[in-house]
Amino acid sequence: MESAVRENKMGTMPVNKLLISMALPMMASMLVQALYNIVDSIFVAKYSAACMTAISLVFPFQTLMIACGSGVGVGMNAVLSRSLGAKDQDGVNKAAFNGILIYAIFCFVFFALGLLAAEPFMYAQASSAEIAEEGSIYLKIVCCVSVGLFSQICFERLLQSTGKTIYSMVTQMTGAIINIILDPILIFGLLGFPRMGMAGAAAATVFGQCVAGGLAILFNIKLNKEIEFKKVRKFVPQLSEMLKILYVGVPSILMQSIGSVMVLSINTIFSHMNIVDTTLSLTDARDTAIAIFGIYFKLQSFIFMPVFGLNNGMVPIVAYCYGARTKDRMMKTIKLSIMYAVALLLIGTLIFQLIPDLLLKLFANEGNAEALLSMGVPALRTISYHFPIASFCIISLSVFQALGNGVLSMGVSFTRQLIVLVPVAFLLSLTQHVSNVWWAFLAAECISFMLCAIAFRYMYKKIIKPLGN
Repeated sequence: MESAVRENKMGTMPVNKLLISMALPMMASMLVQALYNIVDSIFVAKYSAACMTAISLVFPFQTLMIACGSGVGVGMNAVLSRSLGAKDQDGVNKAAFNGILIYAIFCFVFFALGLLAAEPFMYAQASSAEIAEEGSIYLKIVCCVSVGLFSQICFERLLQSTGKTIYSMVTQMTGAIINIILDPILIFGLLGFPRMGMAGAAAATVFGQCVAGGLAILFNIKLNKEIEFKKVRKFVPQLSEMLKILYVGVPSILMQSIGSVMVLSINTIFSHMNIVDTTLSLTDARDTAIAIFGIYFKLQSFIFMPVFGLNNGMVPIVAYCYGARTKDRMMKTIKLSIMYAVALLLIGTLIFQLIPDLLLKLFANEGNAEALLSMGVPALRTISYHFPIASFCIISLSVFQALGNGVLSMGVSFTRQLIVLVPVAFLLSLTQHVSNVWWAFLAAECISFMLCAIAFRYMYKKIIKPLGN
């Protein structure tokens, strides 16, 4: 007989207080995560301009790794939280243990990819052997030691799915702070350490992830009572349970992987574009455009991470309400999440509009500062116009995933990034003015907003409204 799960705070606490209590720790920890990504790139940029371009080219592959981890986490969270809402302890355990197994499989996959695919991936994109070599070094290390990344994501998601976001915040912040401290030491060879350059940046990243992953495992075993880890000894892998997780998770993986394809495509557009609105040589202009695109994503992560943290706090609540069939709590959670997301991204737009030069100077060195500012300031201002529109889209897509319809989220994301954004960016690149290309982001987000509104109306009528009150 299945044992019952005791009542979780997601079913009893006032909604606004619950959402804030779930989201604030995640927002804080993800801000620190974004900060360490920015700091990582700042130190790499100060080391050399070639390394900054290499980091931008590596970004799609790194995004793919994170997409796989986060996607499985979405599926595992959705299945586990629904089991919590339905008071199904056996279902909670199955979701956790089979989810952990999926993460272990991904560790082996990316270890192999790091050994076999890192160099071909970089040499296919880079404009020079130096950029390709630096990127290959970084990519091999982060792939071959991906156990840190996947263990961190896996066990943090388990903490989040049961409402223990404060512990997830501690693990994320610990890993990020370690990375920030080690970056300058290992990159520039401080305190008696050898000067490691890009290898040092990668080593700092994976060491921080491993520590965070180990801490997340410890928190789960000691403090996460909703999951019966003592029963792991009797665990037998179940394909049916893994498929439940992947049914929700794979669309999320594909949706986030679409972002990797989009970044790779935009980098390719810049690397072949005949740029005329600059005094730089064509090769330098192309490398600068790619570097600015990479810098934008690093800065954007700092603006968007609080919204993603809000998302991570919202998804378990929506999934729990779905399992418990409490429509009113679910809708209030969604409405509050959209309000908070809009406010956060309006602030982000103001930052990009008012101080883009100060942001770009963080990544500049003596050799590229002038070019970076002249090309980067209009880029950041133009791209930021889509931020407030994106807030509704981000929340909507996560709601679809929490309700078990990841395919719908994937479809909207695919349309936005590959059917609209990349083709529009390509067409604008034919003008030979790089400043025009950035308008593609606003065009794609407007289309995404319309699609999300239509899809949300469909999900409300089909799934949410029938739940009752």
